[in-house]
Amino acid sequence: MSASKRLVIFGVGAPLTIDLEESCARLGIEIAAGVRNVPGRSFASEALTVLDADQVPDSLRALGIALPLFTPAHRRVALEHAFRLGFPRAETVIDPTSAVARSAAIGRGVYVNAGCTIAGAASLGDFTLVNRAASIGHHTRLADFVSIGPSAVLTGSIQIGRGAVIGAGAIILPELEIGAHAMVGAGSVVTRSIPAGCLAVGNPARVVRTDLPALGESPA
Repeated sequence: MSASKRLVIFGVGAPLTIDLEESCARLGIEIAAGVRNVPGRSFASEALTVLDADQVPDSLRALGIALPLFTPAHRRVALEHAFRLGFPRAETVIDPTSAVARSAAIGRGVYVNAGCTIAGAASLGDFTLVNRAASIGHHTRLADFVSIGPSAVLTGSIQIGRGAVIGAGAIILPELEIGAHAMVGAGSVVTRSIPAGCLAVGNPARVVRTDLPALGESPA
């Protein structure tokens, strides 16, 4: 599954913009423009036309968008901003260097970066992001807005709740659950389930915070 042949990258302040450009190039997808949704630096290549959100012409607003933002809350805010501007949909982009099982289910607005493995009967919810060389094991389910860091390994039959983040190089053992809005630190080895809203780090991973905010909300 991949995007249509022409799209707009929305949120070029995200470093993954350049990777998304490369994925689109490998797929033969034309990027009509990049949109800077907040003030600041653009990570787009020099070849890409970058527009501020208030400069987007109607002709581009008819296209789908792709979202390169890794942080779930940032991705949700950018998505809602794009919809307010009149963009009709978020496209799914799966880098052709990634191996995706025929039995895997892939949602809307997903980005799977290069070199990933999506195993049999895995499920990626809407607006999830799987970064470089990550491995999603068989029968693993990612809820909407989940983010998986580079080289993370989700071994199999794992449940990842809405808006959770799995850090780079983390390993999650089979048949565990990571709650909604939880975060697993980079390089951690998870040997037991992690409750919602918790930060777990280390080997074996232990909960060090229990007050992470829900998607798009700020701590009290």
